[in-house]
Amino acid sequence: MYLNTSCEGLSIYYFIITCEHGGNVIPAPYDVLFRDERALLDSHRGYDAGALVMAQKLATACDGALVTATVSRLLVDLNRSIGHPRLFSATTRRLSPAMREEILAHYYRPYRAQVEALARQAVSEGKRVIHISSHSFTPELDGKVRRADVGLLYHPGRDGEVKLCAQWQSTLAAAAPALRVRRNYPYAGKGDGLTAYLRTHFSPSAYIGIELEVNQHIVQEDAAQWAMLGALLPDSLRTACARDVP
Repeated sequence: MYLNTSCEGLSIYYFIITCEHGGNVIPAPYDVLFRDERALLDSHRGYDAGALVMAQKLATACDGALVTATVSRLLVDLNRSIGHPRLFSATTRRLSPAMREEILAHYYRPYRAQVEALARQAVSEGKRVIHISSHSFTPELDGKVRRADVGLLYHPGRDGEVKLCAQWQSTLAAAAPALRVRRNYPYAGKGDGLTAYLRTHFSPSAYIGIELEVNQHIVQEDAAQWAMLGALLPDSLRTACARDVP
């Protein structure tokens, strides 16, 4: 099962691994707002189960920079742009403008600025950034079953992202033929998100942004497959990146 993990070909890249939905923590000043919402915080709407662990494994395997957050997306969604209708949840949307700006100043802007600064520094040093944003998705949403184990989200107009995701998918298929890997599923990779934001600041030759999505059914109910993915996804990413990427 295990793949070629040679570092050959990877030195031209600078890996940034992020996790915007790594936890369901509500900071003390806002705890009262969520006093009766424990079940919601513990659900897929509060955080992405398993995404933080996977981000840590990817960063270790790729010797990459790791930027993560454990504040719940129900306080502020770090993967949404300023002005997006889902930047704030129904609970925090009703706060005063001053309070919402305080949340942005403490939790949102520092996170986004750190990731952008890492990318800018790497590009200035002649490196090409490969940014993997680690997420997970609920196996069923609004009565519709999601038929995939892993999703790779990218912008179809950026050749480097298209090629890398194709190579990552084919590497996974060779190692684990039964694994259901789909591209731009369950979401479109060009939609709003941290990768979409960074694409507006860096050219395709300087920046590759991919969102990794893992089915939460595996994370929460299939320990054997989750353990397998914990080794396979980092290993297969390294193998895919070692091949030519336009």
